[in-house]
Amino acid sequence: MRVVIAEDSTLLRQGIALLLTEAGLQVVAAVADGAALLGAVAEHRPDVVVTDVRMPPTFVDEGLRAALAIRAEWPGTGVLVLSQYVEERYAVELVGTGGGGIGYLLKDRVDDVDDFVAALERVGAGETVLDPEVVKQLLARGGRRDPLAALSARELDVLKLMAEGASNTDIAEGLTISMSAVGKHINSIFTKLDLPKVDGGHRRVLAVLRYLGA
Repeated sequence: MRVVIAEDSTLLRQGIALLLTEAGLQVVAAVADGAALLGAVAEHRPDVVVTDVRMPPTFVDEGLRAALAIRAEWPGTGVLVLSQYVEERYAVELVGTGGGGIGYLLKDRVDDVDDFVAALERVGAGETVLDPEVVKQLLARGGRRDPLAALSARELDVLKLMAEGASNTDIAEGLTISMSAVGKHINSIFTKLDLPKVDGGHRRVLAVLRYLGA
């Protein structure tokens, strides 16, 4: 199995490469940022990618963004995302790409070489692998109050149209409201759903995932 690794920590990047090589896997590239990851995948077309969530330059979600881009451009490539902590929204967004061949593990799992390699092989085989702690938190979230319950009827109308792919202009025309009103409703939706203050397009995707029950 051919693997590309993306991790900004030199020590961890080299360590993972060594572990996988000793386990009989072929590491075709090991890079330190999202842009280099996309370039390596385009060049080598690996079976599986292992990537950190947070990488240069902002250390926010560059690895996740690269993973989502890989899923869109090369859907046959497995993607295993590593994270220092359980971050539900990242796991939800990755799973939301659909299909198999995806994984989300905590970095602590790398310590158990056999389990880590087994997880990577399952991802390469088209399965979905989620860290037990991620599953635990997602199940716990399922028992919480429905976050959509906080939205007004109009906000639900706006979110429904967002889920259907409507632009702000389409929403304004469909609901016969002003563009300003659409913007206010969308900002209120983001606030009530407690979505992170990243770029608007990213928050829009997360809001739709919440609406769809991902």
